Formats: sequence, C-alpha cells, structure tokens
Amino acid sequence: MRSASDRVFGGSDKPAQAEPTVVEDAVEPQPASAASVGWTGAKTTIAGLGDPNKGGRWLETPLVDTEVTARVVVPKTGAQAYITLVPVQGPEGGGSRLSVDAMRALLIPFDELVELEVYSN
Repeated sequence: MRSASDRVFGGSDKPAQAEPTVVEDAVEPQPASAASVGWTGAKTTIAGLGDPNKGGRWLETPLVDTEVTARVVVPKTGAQAYITLVPVQGPEGGGSRLSVDAMRALLIPFDELVELEVYSN
C-alpha cells in the first residue's frame, strides 16, 4: 500500500521490494506410541502358559506399557523367538504368560514355568 501511495503522491520512483518471508520449520512432536519403547540389555521374567484359546505368538507381561515385538530367549536352552509383548497390570517383577504358539517356538513344555530374558531392541 505504501508503494502505491508514494507513486500517487510523488514518492520514490523505485519499485517497492518485497520483504523476505521467514518460514519457520515446524517440529511436530512424536506421539508416545511412536516413541521407542526399549531398554538396554535383558529384562528377566518367569512365564507360564497363558490362555490357550487366544491364538498368536504373544507374551503377556508387566515389563511393557505398550504392545511391542521383542526377542525372547530361554537362557537354560538358548532357544529364542520374536514375540509380541502385550502389557498387563502388575509389578515389573511379576509373572508373565506365554501363548501356546510362543511356547512351541521356544521349545518350552506347557506344564512348566520358565525363566525368560526379554530384549527390546
């Protein structure tokens, strides 16, 4: 508007220069579910058979707050498998429950409790 009024009222003959527009890069926060849900090293839990009517390869455990896939190792035998960790209420040191498919993958007898090492990454 100023450049138009300058021309009408005898102002500067120079064309008005547009001011540079500053565009700020917006940093969007990541949702909590997309954040890394991991820890360094192994966490240990004792697990037994979970609900045999629920299919899939899962471990219901209080070690996690969100569902995540992790590597589970049986230290006694060295057997390992990637299993979906499903959060359940309870203290972190509380027991866990394995699906039938997870027990088969880890070569664990259905009637035993077993110590497991859980690696998140």
